[in-house]
Amino acid sequence: MIDDDRPDLLSFTPTELRSAVEEHFRSRGQPGYRTDQVERWIYEGLARSPSEMTDLPAEEREALDRAFRIAEPETAMVQVSEDGTVKHLWRLADGELVESVLIPTQRRLTLCISSQAGCAMGCTFCATGWGGFDRQLTAGEIVGQYRASRRWADENDHGPISNIVYMGMGEPLSNRKAVHPSLTILNQGYGVGARRITVSTVGVVPGIIELAERPEQFRLALSLHAPDSELRGSLIPLEKRHPLPELVEALERFEEAGGKRITFEYTMIDGVNDALELIGPLAQLAERVDAFVNLIPFNPIPYQDWGPSSPVRINAFADGLSARGVAVAVRETRGRDIDAACGQLRGHTLVQIEKGATPT
Repeated sequence: MIDDDRPDLLSFTPTELRSAVEEHFRSRGQPGYRTDQVERWIYEGLARSPSEMTDLPAEEREALDRAFRIAEPETAMVQVSEDGTVKHLWRLADGELVESVLIPTQRRLTLCISSQAGCAMGCTFCATGWGGFDRQLTAGEIVGQYRASRRWADENDHGPISNIVYMGMGEPLSNRKAVHPSLTILNQGYGVGARRITVSTVGVVPGIIELAERPEQFRLALSLHAPDSELRGSLIPLEKRHPLPELVEALERFEEAGGKRITFEYTMIDGVNDALELIGPLAQLAERVDAFVNLIPFNPIPYQDWGPSSPVRINAFADGLSARGVAVAVRETRGRDIDAACGQLRGHTLVQIEKGATPT
């Protein structure tokens, strides 16, 4: 981490932000409305430093900058796909690189954000995993991706960000210390509805239970990828710690909390997890927790010679699930020309850096 002990305003929940800034201005004999001004600059103005808070006196901007920092990431690279998908590679204050992706459709603009620099889960189908784990992100570094992406979308006529998914680099529920505050900040501070925020997990059971206990109706996406424990264990090492029976019990608790939608993410890998015999068990799991199923064509990654299931096989899976009453969709592959799959851009950039090349 960087050698800067100033508190990060972006890591505070709205309640914590107000308390810290009120105390700061009180100690300086400033009126109470100064706190309101800072709040507006943080949540509405997306200020990157106190120097941008132009309705504060110059000496108060300087004092605020001495007391606090705003840890928004810098743009290391931005790529725009032919299909409109936008991928950002962000450089954090200590030089770490993380990714986010803007995915436009006719009805919404979805932002996919990262919760860790790298990932320790070791899933065999994921580009982030082979790059290793570096560190947890702070709440401010997670929120900073939203702020910077929202500013980029505004400046480039992409419209407002309507949905946020914690499906970027890392396992969000292995970084609950930062993810839970970031959810509160995005929801209460920046006004993103809880039902428009989805947290993805490969099956961290304690984290699922904690999320279920929150009053807000955040969504949950489970990276399932196989409907039986043995096959899933060959894809997701965490299956050995939290096997499917335990995982499904946690999902049932989440579903029973009310209004909290569950999605099963199922990456279709040719000859690995796409046997038609798996349709029935997958449908049974989905029915138990009223889950929506996303079928995702596999994205090739370094050091793995797998390929995606054929469109015919994917459609057969979708038809089989639908015939059993399961809500299902085939996710459209987006941004393949810009390495938009999770971890790919960072991974390729790190390889270039290791070789002494300048990333392009």
